[in-house]
Amino acid sequence: MITRFAPSPTGWLHMGHAFAALFAAEEARKCEGRFLLRLEDIDASRSRPEYELGIYDDLRWLGLTWEEPVRKQSEHFAAYQAALHQLQSMGLLYPCFCTRKEIQEEGARAGQAPHGPDEALYPGTCKKLSPSEVVSKQAEGRDYALRLDLTKAMSLGGSDLVWEDLERGRFSADPSTLGDVVLARKDTPTSYHLAVVIDDAAQGISLVTRGEDLLSSTPLHRLLQALLHLPVPQWKHHRLIADDQGKRLAKRDHARALRTLREEGTTAVEVRRQLGFS
Repeated sequence: MITRFAPSPTGWLHMGHAFAALFAAEEARKCEGRFLLRLEDIDASRSRPEYELGIYDDLRWLGLTWEEPVRKQSEHFAAYQAALHQLQSMGLLYPCFCTRKEIQEEGARAGQAPHGPDEALYPGTCKKLSPSEVVSKQAEGRDYALRLDLTKAMSLGGSDLVWEDLERGRFSADPSTLGDVVLARKDTPTSYHLAVVIDDAAQGISLVTRGEDLLSSTPLHRLLQALLHLPVPQWKHHRLIADDQGKRLAKRDHARALRTLREEGTTAVEVRRQLGFS
């Protein structure tokens, strides 16, 4: 059994991160397996060295250890680019020049409000562009994203896809509700969805543990694994830690940091006990 905890060094860790890390480590411990740490630092504009050091300090304070070296996504852009080229050679990617605002407006005009794992469901506007229109827009220096043509992808690798959650059972993977998701942007050669399946395969992760908020993304990850001929792990989606108002803890909402609790005198034993770990 090989599990992992994969935070982003874009802020201080909070109780939700502590639960996720302890959960992954405990799953490995129960099977005398391996627990790995990975830094998802593809967002160069928000990642900070002090947050990276803070992750190490907080996890050690919780009593966790992990194998070295720590895998950092920023050091593996070539691997993500190779996967993109593979998908592109299969005719599964197309450039999208639409802004988020334009996508939302188009959805409103069509009377639709569905959402994928990251954003409003894409209406497929740029899929209709001719090759000459694409070249023209690129020559203008327009920003663009690379989207997965889900219809084509499903025809190539989407038949009889299944995945297993150890607590929720066996699922048929149906990513059709997610639309043509973004797999890379002009200035970033990968998205979370592409990087996570490449990283998990490279590290030999056999059990992916993560919050239930990512449950809806798993069918897409299963499809990418099929298209790229990657090994298929098992999954275990755990509960999310909420604040006193029942809202999920998040960095963007300035959730109380572990380092703050530590400075106030809270012990690691108290945190572990509060989260349900002895």
